[in-house]
Amino acid sequence: MNILESNLGVTLFNRTHRGLTLTRAGESLLADVRHIIQYCNEAAERARLADAAGKSTIRVGSSPMTPSSFLVELWPKVRKRCPGASFKLVTFENTPENARRILANLGEDIDIVAGAFDDAFLKSRKCAGLLLDRMPLRIAVPTSHPLACRDELTIHDLKGQEIFLIQRGWNEETDRLQDFINDEVEGATVEEFPFLCLDVFNRCEEEGKLLVSIDAWESVHPLLSLKPVDWDFALPFGILHAPDPSEWVRAVLDAIAE
Repeated sequence: MNILESNLGVTLFNRTHRGLTLTRAGESLLADVRHIIQYCNEAAERARLADAAGKSTIRVGSSPMTPSSFLVELWPKVRKRCPGASFKLVTFENTPENARRILANLGEDIDIVAGAFDDAFLKSRKCAGLLLDRMPLRIAVPTSHPLACRDELTIHDLKGQEIFLIQRGWNEETDRLQDFINDEVEGATVEEFPFLCLDVFNRCEEEGKLLVSIDAWESVHPLLSLKPVDWDFALPFGILHAPDPSEWVRAVLDAIAE
């Protein structure tokens, strides 16, 4: 205390044989110190709240091929189970390099992203998946194509058609569909492409060819119309996330899975 008084240049205590009492300067300093301690405690609490808020913000990757619209239906369930959660959309260019980098590093810049997957896909991309639905494989038809007027398509309608389909090895279900088309659809030709991106949809429209697609990609191109087909093929679709997600991401995934 002597050192403090010396540094401040004031007397803080009255010293008598009965003990110590505060001087007016001491009382003033004590009141200010109490305010400072309270402010520091409040500042620390605000920092903790800010940190918690940042962790409760789930970053959702969004691109034409990885739509974030699934959040609309799931939000009421998430909000009820995780009232402090919020979502932030993070847009990215859907290229093969970006897709592999993002999926292998989920939890860094992006926490979750929607997409189609199977076990082999998850293993090769080093991520995990929460299944939301099995989306029927459909045919996207250019509006200028003769089949565009049909509400539904049959196997016979596909006779002699050129059909874009993602290359073998991407998903077991599309591989099964390719075998089916080759074996059962007379005269149909399957043209493989290596990666699903906007260029594929543009080619489909420009060249007047058909494209195997799902409901999640219905809005990618305005001049393509999605038609159901009388076959039984469906693509697993859901939320891709890190194998060991953060506490908040896990809480949101658990809420969705309920």
